[in-house]
Amino acid sequence: MRFRAKIVDLACLNHFSRVINTIAKLAKTCTLRLTVSKLYFILSDKVANGGVSMWCELCQGNFFDEFQMEGVAAEHNEIYLELVPENLSRALKTAQSAKAVKIKLTNKHCPCLRVAVELPSLSSSSRIVTHDIPVGIIPRRLWNDFREPSVPDFDVSIYLPVLKTMKSVVERMKNLSNSIVIEANLSGEMNLKIETDLVSVTTHFKDLGNPAWASEDGCQSSAQDKDLESMAEARIDIKKLQQLLAGQQVNPTKALCNIVSKRIVHFILLHEDVSLQYFIPALA
Repeated sequence: MRFRAKIVDLACLNHFSRVINTIAKLAKTCTLRLTVSKLYFILSDKVANGGVSMWCELCQGNFFDEFQMEGVAAEHNEIYLELVPENLSRALKTAQSAKAVKIKLTNKHCPCLRVAVELPSLSSSSRIVTHDIPVGIIPRRLWNDFREPSVPDFDVSIYLPVLKTMKSVVERMKNLSNSIVIEANLSGEMNLKIETDLVSVTTHFKDLGNPAWASEDGCQSSAQDKDLESMAEARIDIKKLQQLLAGQQVNPTKALCNIVSKRIVHFILLHEDVSLQYFIPALA
């Protein structure tokens, strides 16, 4: 099993750092899955236990100038590592003006991701700062636990309002209640609601637009047989929603939300070379 990669381009490096910062805000530990063409950061708290799950996908070619890996076997050319993303985020913070960053899987005393940051220096010799980030190697027999979560058969899919606006609304509401109701319909309307014994607050968003999803047989799933005005809703943990909105450093070009009534809210944030899916289960 071998892995080494290098980033020279500063814009790519800063973009990669922002993605890692976002993931560090969403997950204390996560799984890093490496394939020849992609990196995946996966958090699979069992939704059944009320945990959130996350699936973030990056095309390595958009970030790395060099990328070499050999998986556990020829027919399973992948590597699965468990790591604390905050450690990687910290290591990359030292790299904001670096000439190059090399990342390599090593195994001196224990398996580590070695992040070597080459800093510009005035003399001819370069300064290199090295961080060793401990990782756990996930054995092949457990890989199936980290498959991409399937998109649930949702009642409503809707584009999200500007995330900064949504974040400030949720931050204000968070002081009033531990849970928030998200409801939306197929007419581009979405409400964020809080209801307690003392107070009820609703923020309305209009004209958000609804994505057209192609159904399995290739034809657009039609909204004709659905009531466009009727709201699908789910009550979720407000802290988990706030965490998602507060952690955003990727500035997605598209952000949408799928609601399965009373069961789950599925967020998808898309940037040209990063996609992040985040699942928050509904509270009973």
